[in-house]
Amino acid sequence: MEFTDEQVHRYSRQIILPDVGGKGQKKLQQAKVLVIGAGGLGSPAALYLTAAGIGTLGLVDGDVVDLSNLQRQVLHTTDRLGKPKVESGGTLLEALNPDVNLKLYPEHVHSSNIMSLISDFDIVLDGSDNFPTRYLVNDACFFAKKTLISGSIFRFEGQLTTMKPHEGFPCYRCLYPEPPPGELVPNCQEAGVLGVLAGTIGVLQANEAIKEILALGESLANRLLLYDALDMSFRKVARPKSPDCPLCGPNPSITTLEEYQVSCSV
Repeated sequence: MEFTDEQVHRYSRQIILPDVGGKGQKKLQQAKVLVIGAGGLGSPAALYLTAAGIGTLGLVDGDVVDLSNLQRQVLHTTDRLGKPKVESGGTLLEALNPDVNLKLYPEHVHSSNIMSLISDFDIVLDGSDNFPTRYLVNDACFFAKKTLISGSIFRFEGQLTTMKPHEGFPCYRCLYPEPPPGELVPNCQEAGVLGVLAGTIGVLQANEAIKEILALGESLANRLLLYDALDMSFRKVARPKSPDCPLCGPNPSITTLEEYQVSCSV
């Protein structure tokens, strides 16, 4: 795969990095990344992955653009209210970098389609805003042996981690074995979230995906990154593999995909 003069110019600031170079840029162009959710996290993640020159970028979301989304979902604009989010997002991503092969999936994620959605991709970014999708994506990536980069936000706080249980690292259930009861989860509209927080965590998800593709730096595969937007603190805590994990442990109780009742993410 040879670069055109335009591509060399476009990606020049990356290519001149000693740890990236032309070989690294080719790895990015050959990579396939699926972003689940074209919302607060998926928007900045998709934008920066597209700008970086990811070869194939998938975007999954079954919702339409609402006015309340625009405070944090930067893929969308006021003139696209009511349009499917993947259509709206695809318009901006195509304009940003026509080199990228966009795969748009205007559908919600559920147990009957998740395996086919992730099958053609190397890395999955979970930008969903609810526990059912979060657990479903984790389980599917475990069964399909896909690297998963999970981000979540709540009010002024964010979390980020990478899951690679197929390489011996813990999965999401090692940390949180089961979803919380629905009655304990705040309502999405009432809980609120700082818009710029979504940008911070979403960009960090894109950063982790690029690190995984280029095999650079230290992975978050056994750690959980915690961010507090009010005191501007980042903290990493250990995320050990659980010997009692119901999914990736030695005696799993979960062997098939399960559906959960919809609830808001914390």
